[in-house]
Amino acid sequence: MRIARWIPVRWAIATLTLCALMGLAGSLSAATRETLNGDWQFRVDAQGRGQAEGWWKNMPNGTRTVQVPHTWNIGEYEDYEGIAWYFKMFEIPEEYRGKHLEIHFGATFYRARLWLNGAELGSHEGGHTSYYFALPANLPAKNFLAVAIDNRPTEASIPGLALRLKNTGNLWYDWWHYGGIVRDVWLTSNESVLLRRQRIRTELQGQDAVVTDRVFLENVGDRARKAILNIRARLDVGTDPAIEKQMEIEIGPGTHQAELSLRILSAHFWHFDHPNLYQIDADLSDPGGKRLDSISSHFGLRTVEIHDASLYLNGEPVRLTGVTRHEDSPWEGLAETRGTWKHDYDEMKDLQVVLTRPVHYPQLPEILDYCDRHGILLVPEIPLWQFDRRQLGNPEVRALAKQMFREMVDEDFNHPSIFAWSVCNECEIHSPEGIEYVRQMRDWEKSLDPDRFVTFADDLLPGVQEATKSASQYADFLEWNQYFGTWHGPASLLPGVIQHIHATFPDKMAIVSEFGAASIFAQSSANGDKLRAQVIHDQLTEFAKHSWIAGAIFWCYQDYRSHRNLRPGLTNGYVEMGLVEQNRQRRPSYYVWQEETSPVKLTAGWKNDNQYPFVPTGFRAEIERRRADELPSYALHGYHAAWELRNRDNEVVASGEKELGEIGPAMQIEEGFPRSSSRSWTLSISIYRPTGFVALRKEIVWQEPVSGGEGANDMKQKGTFPANPAILETKPTPPSQ
Repeated sequence: MRIARWIPVRWAIATLTLCALMGLAGSLSAATRETLNGDWQFRVDAQGRGQAEGWWKNMPNGTRTVQVPHTWNIGEYEDYEGIAWYFKMFEIPEEYRGKHLEIHFGATFYRARLWLNGAELGSHEGGHTSYYFALPANLPAKNFLAVAIDNRPTEASIPGLALRLKNTGNLWYDWWHYGGIVRDVWLTSNESVLLRRQRIRTELQGQDAVVTDRVFLENVGDRARKAILNIRARLDVGTDPAIEKQMEIEIGPGTHQAELSLRILSAHFWHFDHPNLYQIDADLSDPGGKRLDSISSHFGLRTVEIHDASLYLNGEPVRLTGVTRHEDSPWEGLAETRGTWKHDYDEMKDLQVVLTRPVHYPQLPEILDYCDRHGILLVPEIPLWQFDRRQLGNPEVRALAKQMFREMVDEDFNHPSIFAWSVCNECEIHSPEGIEYVRQMRDWEKSLDPDRFVTFADDLLPGVQEATKSASQYADFLEWNQYFGTWHGPASLLPGVIQHIHATFPDKMAIVSEFGAASIFAQSSANGDKLRAQVIHDQLTEFAKHSWIAGAIFWCYQDYRSHRNLRPGLTNGYVEMGLVEQNRQRRPSYYVWQEETSPVKLTAGWKNDNQYPFVPTGFRAEIERRRADELPSYALHGYHAAWELRNRDNEVVASGEKELGEIGPAMQIEEGFPRSSSRSWTLSISIYRPTGFVALRKEIVWQEPVSGGEGANDMKQKGTFPANPAILETKPTPPSQ
């Protein structure tokens, strides 16, 4: 059994230790931050002559103005692979003079090399994590920055050429190669002593707990400095009192850790329906009280356990569902703005998402913050996809994978939404080289983060005959990508394959990390979506029969750009696998998924009396949670219902709300209506999560029958919710935007 815990703070006792630390990750905050987003100059270097021609010290002719964050793969250079350059003249603010300066990049895809005023700053490989460089002292007021970026994949890049698919002649990875400065750029100014990051771990002790806050510091000067480290812990939203602790420290040149222990007497738990968060603020000042630096991290209290091949959140068994999503859109590509990703994640919450991988590569920090605050459990991964055994055994690949993994873990460690890490996706993982790769990465992850689970997304599980000769022996749980009904064979094979996997790994919990259907397996896009809807219903029903399948993740939210998995003759386009298409227009399967994965079930019908047997005088509804042998299934606390009755003129004539408390077996709501002369009624009932998102919304309509007798009864019956609207080709009401 493995347990991962994050505990909030109310009352605290602090202790401090200092020790040397080398190789820290990029800064998450600093005393002063100045954005370098906005106007940059850009030029493609298709012939690779820029370095020889001195673009790193003098801007060439023919540049164009672009807005950073930026990818060049939209418009004229949509399929360009190679080197491109970004240039920016920027000024050092007067108040930054004499301070320690750094330039930070949220992400650049893929290989980046940087020069400042003609001198090389350094380079970075990897497209989804942040990095920084210290700037020289005594910089002039105006400075010239040049960044050369190369987005070409190789056999040893991550993502790279998919050599497992070499016999197909198509080695592209299955998403778009967006090159550019794809996330924020900023300048930081500090005194000579600064805070890099915090790492928050906890240990439960009965009703109490001990929070260990490890603060990473760096003295960039040449002499020891005395400082005061002040820690303040508080509930992010609420009335719990904050606790503040202060200590004096002496920091020599170089990097260090300051570790503080904080004892808790009571706490609010984090749950995807109740995402309570806490915040720890660390401030560093000199003995005279001058502020040197500060850093803040939020975290949450929750336990995640796996035992008896089942998943437990805060001690309760849960079976979860969700969808994946690429950072991709026709208008922004990988360089997403808040408007794009927030729209998508708001829709994903309306799609009942409480679990996702989220996709093949580390996410924007703001997306992880969203998942923390709105309740989505995550299994982030690094982007190894379809690597063959030779690549997995390549020391260069393994070293790069460890670098990327460390950057991801260091940057994202404190997010309570993350409960596991994934080390690869659909590789030749059960070969001797693959088994050793997983073992090494598992050990590496445990050294970085002892509290979380380790897994990998595997599409080869059906062929594994002996667990001890499989890389899955090193996974804390199975992640299984399966596409029965399309790529992996007839849908009729799925039940037998599920039984085989469980017989091979009887003690392992599993999450179906991908399932779905591409439209290329149907004659048209519309028929492809009908296939998706059928796969959703049939396969969720099958997964639910097996208690060791703790979750299912649908691939995917939106259509995304790729060179692969397109209709015959196409080498460039969008993979049609989404519940929405690339422009976010909803398909019918959107509503099927929304209905099938609601954690609550609702049936309702009209009431009438003997005096007016065919006129509704109210409604009755039954609400219940899904059972443990269904998927999804989890405890429902703090939900509430709201209903609204409209007449034929669409006027609201009655409405109401009801707190539902804990939803278990069927509970009833019964309401009456005022008498009216209206000849038609529309009743909508919505069940809301504690987070405000809709867990279920349905609508029934009554129209006055033309005549009495059987016709009236038939009309009345049409106003009753069917047991499974998705199967009877009815749809719940689309959620409001």
